[in-house]
Amino acid sequence: MKRNFFDYALITLKGIAMGAADVVPGVSGGTIAFISGIYEELVDSISKINAEAFRLLFKKGLSAFWKHINGAFFFALLLGIGISILSLAKGMKWLLDNQPIMVWSFFFGLMVASVFFLIKEIEHWRIATVLAMVLSGAVAYVITILPPLAGNHGLIFIFFSGALAICAMILPGISGAFILVLLGAYHTVLDALSNWNFTVIEAFAVGAIIGILSFSRTLKWLFAKYRNLTFAGLTGFIIGSLNKVWPWKEVLKWDTDSQGTAIAAWERSVSPSYYSEITGNAPQLLLAFVLAIVGFFVIYAIEKLAMRSANAAN
Repeated sequence: MKRNFFDYALITLKGIAMGAADVVPGVSGGTIAFISGIYEELVDSISKINAEAFRLLFKKGLSAFWKHINGAFFFALLLGIGISILSLAKGMKWLLDNQPIMVWSFFFGLMVASVFFLIKEIEHWRIATVLAMVLSGAVAYVITILPPLAGNHGLIFIFFSGALAICAMILPGISGAFILVLLGAYHTVLDALSNWNFTVIEAFAVGAIIGILSFSRTLKWLFAKYRNLTFAGLTGFIIGSLNKVWPWKEVLKWDTDSQGTAIAAWERSVSPSYYSEITGNAPQLLLAFVLAIVGFFVIYAIEKLAMRSANAAN
């Protein structure tokens, strides 16, 4: 696929959006990749980081390796993700602490819009298609309401936590950080990063690398063999995950991070009126509605840009 500067700039913008989503606990960068039309290419490119790629590196050099793994695409995307995380992390954390309804309303509208656009990708509706969507939606919803497990510090557990978290990160709907919270490994990993505990970091990293390389091959195979069912399943997963980004929540369990700050470890979605009753805060319905509409039209704009880019390429 031949691309020009505008195409790579657009990929970088999508990377910025992915990074912004990854900064928000509970939102997956894979969701942004999916709804912005680069998900399949991302999965395919990750799956090409294999023994063949390193054979090309040693035999034919960096240029052949770069071309094989779609390196220019990776560079543009990772550049955007890096810019976003470095520039937006503090601002997003402040918004989550001080204006959570604003953040969650925006992402709720964004994900609702994505469902409408992704349903268009499902070409044939059969019983199996509907079942795939319903079942994946049910699984995603159950994941969002599970209570977090007790923490575990074993290296084997950390290894599998890394593998599961990275798989969640490239799945639309649920973030890898949220999976770590559910497994009870979030603070263990966070403390290891803060204290430079290389033993734990290495166990997590190896699990993440093995997880993403193996899972990307599975996804690539599913897209090649069962594209329609795969789109239905991933769309259902986003629908089921909407519970996680519902703006009004009641905290069921508090925890503390490595700095001793209280954080919500387990929440449930509630009505705006009940939220106001239990917190004493205004539900900000009008603002929430406006930001949900903004999120909806952000996806519309991304879709239009992607279509314009595709038409220009043809």
